[in-house]
Amino acid sequence: MYSLRTVLRQVSPKVPVTRRFFQSSTAAKSDALFIHRDTPDNNANVKFEFNTDNKKRIEEILKKYPPQYKKGAIMPLLDLGQRQHGYTSLGVMNEVARLLEVPPMRVYEVATFYTMYNRNPVGKYFLQLCTTTPCQLGGCGSTKILETLTKELGVQPGETTKDGLFTLVEVECAGACSNAPVMAINDDYYEDLTPETTKKLIDNLKSGKPVKAGPQSGRHTCEFAPGVYTSLNSEPYGPGFKVREDL
Repeated sequence: MYSLRTVLRQVSPKVPVTRRFFQSSTAAKSDALFIHRDTPDNNANVKFEFNTDNKKRIEEILKKYPPQYKKGAIMPLLDLGQRQHGYTSLGVMNEVARLLEVPPMRVYEVATFYTMYNRNPVGKYFLQLCTTTPCQLGGCGSTKILETLTKELGVQPGETTKDGLFTLVEVECAGACSNAPVMAINDDYYEDLTPETTKKLIDNLKSGKPVKAGPQSGRHTCEFAPGVYTSLNSEPYGPGFKVREDL
């Protein structure tokens, strides 16, 4: 058996032989680990049980699904377990699988696919900073917000502060582009951020002071900012605008 190079040289020694090399793009890194690693607090031997109040909630949730399709409740039950336990541990996933009578792998697949489930412990305040293009643009982009957070907290994305108070991660589009830059803290959005308002948020959370969710710039919701006309600032046109009358 001869190689193509040998055959070509035998036919015509003058025929140039070009080399082709395999190329690959740079490996993208993530601050999340998608493979389970046993720890003393998170392994198959550490059991989890829903408390009395959540058991009642589960009964109400399951009423929404026909008995043969109760596996559709995997997501709400995982969310309920995470809120009670603090994160979606292996014990939480196994208990959800037991209650819904599905193979544990079916629950593992859901928990590892959706980033809303934290499979490792997180801080009391879970900071999810959007660093997608709309939040990066403008005079005060998400890059400055990220720099402020890492400086104030002393951690990098994917890390938790030593006191267990804050966990910082970067996320893709948070769906609040008109109020960029935006950061989610637990269940609430904090928008129109600047380095100054971001530092104030962190200081208030550290000292236990209340913080107000929503725009931090004084805007009510997502109406256009004074002097900025990239959002609708007048009554929308009615039906049929610029449409022929005979249509």
